Amino acid sequence: MAYYALQIWTGSEARFLALAEQRLQGANARLLWPRRSLRIRRLGTWQESLAPIFPSYMFLQADAVGPALYAGLKRAPGFVRFLPSNDKIAPLEKRDQDLLSHFLSFGEIVEKSMAYFDENKSIRIVSGPLKGLEGMIVHVDRRKGRAKVRLAMYDNSFEVDFGFDSLEARVEVDAPQQG
Repeated sequence: MAYYALQIWTGSEARFLALAEQRLQGANARLLWPRRSLRIRRLGTWQESLAPIFPSYMFLQADAVGPALYAGLKRAPGFVRFLPSNDKIAPLEKRDQDLLSHFLSFGEIVEKSMAYFDENKSIRIVSGPLKGLEGMIVHVDRRKGRAKVRLAMYDNSFEVDFGFDSLEARVEVDAPQQG
């Protein structure tokens, strides 16, 4: 099965997903909306929040997009277009599909990564969705536990924050010898 990108009105992704899934019943296709879990501080308290990894985009996993499938999705409120265009619906290129598959391998909602900082204060990802993306990290906010990552899809690049929990380096201390 191939992946196709759909552009959706920003902020209407959840509503579109609920309505579009009704139209997909019986079709050999499913919609995917990759999201990330973040800790956000509001009014002095930390709260867990979900945010899309690819804002304004959803992904359709299907063998092909035929006229009936296209018409059903197009009628759902919030639909903008297929990428690259409605006239030229094409599956994701390998590079884009690999990036999407990387995040989907952690589930549709990715949790925080585990990281530590080496002696040069560089971040090292131990596990989680940021593992393997270290070269794309453009900024780290240790206090908030976030890493800003530059992602690219369809030759457009954008930055997305991902959460991480920091592991403290363990220092082994030799027990005093009795003598």
